[in-house]
Order: sequence, then C-alpha cells, then structure tokens
Amino acid sequence: MTDPHVADNEQEAGPPSTGLLSRINAPIAKAGMYLSVTGLLIIVTIVFYQVFGRYVLNSSPTWTENLALVLILYVTLIGAAVGVRDAGHIGMDSLLVMLPDHLREKVELVIHVLVAVFGVAMAYNGWILGASVGTVKIPNLGFPEVVRYVPLIASGVLIVSFSIEHIIALLRGEEVVPSWN
Repeated sequence: MTDPHVADNEQEAGPPSTGLLSRINAPIAKAGMYLSVTGLLIIVTIVFYQVFGRYVLNSSPTWTENLALVLILYVTLIGAAVGVRDAGHIGMDSLLVMLPDHLREKVELVIHVLVAVFGVAMAYNGWILGASVGTVKIPNLGFPEVVRYVPLIASGVLIVSFSIEHIIALLRGEEVVPSWN
C-alpha cells in the first residue's frame, strides 16, 4: 500500500546508501552547509557594519566590501556543491517522472556524469586562474588574490565526489540521504 502523502519518487527510492563514499561525503556536506550558513551570517554582520560606519560614524571601513565579496564566493560555491549532493540543484524532475523506470535511471546517470564533468572543469579552471594571480593582493585586505579561487576549486572537487556518490548509489539501487536529514 502506498502513502498518498509521499511523493512518487520517494516511494520508489531504494534503501539509503551506506557505502564508504557516502560515509565520507555526508559529514563533509553537513560541514559545508554549516560553513555556508555561518558565512552568510558573517556577511550580514559585515554589511551591517559597513552601513553603520557610513551613515552613523561617517567613516566607512574600506575592507568590508572586499571581504563580503570574498565570503559570498565561499558561501555560494560550497553551498552549491552541497546542493548537488542533496539533489537541491536545478533538475528536470517533471520530465524524469514521465520516463519509464529503465530509461529514467539511464538519464539520471548521464545527468550525474555531466555534473561531475562540470565539477572537473570548475576545479581545473579554478586552479589555472588561481595560479595566474597567486602573487596579486586583494586591495584593502592584504590577502592573496588566490583566496577568491579556492572555493571554486573546492566546490569542483566536492561536486565530483558527490556526483560519483550518486552514480554509485544509482548503480546499487540505493538513495543518497541528504545531509540535512
């Protein structure tokens, strides 16, 4: 008997994935999620301080804008990688639901392979770009410019790992449990 309150894709899902990669990726994704939320709170604090300094103290701090921009890169890119693991990325679920089961699984595999290829491209190009600006400093912060490319590389590597986890789970007939569960 099926539960009418549970979505079709949840009823057909296999058992939770318990493989080695899932045991490694789950805490990494959860830590990435917590870091992204913490980073967002820090960005709000920095922007509040910027506005307070500008309109109340009449002395706007010069470092706040650049630091907020760097943190936005970390928050969005690490959060996007966690979204790939937790299936929070943009997908075409409505089209996948209409496909027969045997075809749906093949299309899902292709999607995860393409996402992994995208992650490789992110990590590789982030490495190349970061290496090209390694000696340049971010104005008003003193950090090397390469800190802007670290989240691109890390996110690419995480996306590859999370995609491989999904591919293995699909091949085993299992489901990757989101890290927020």
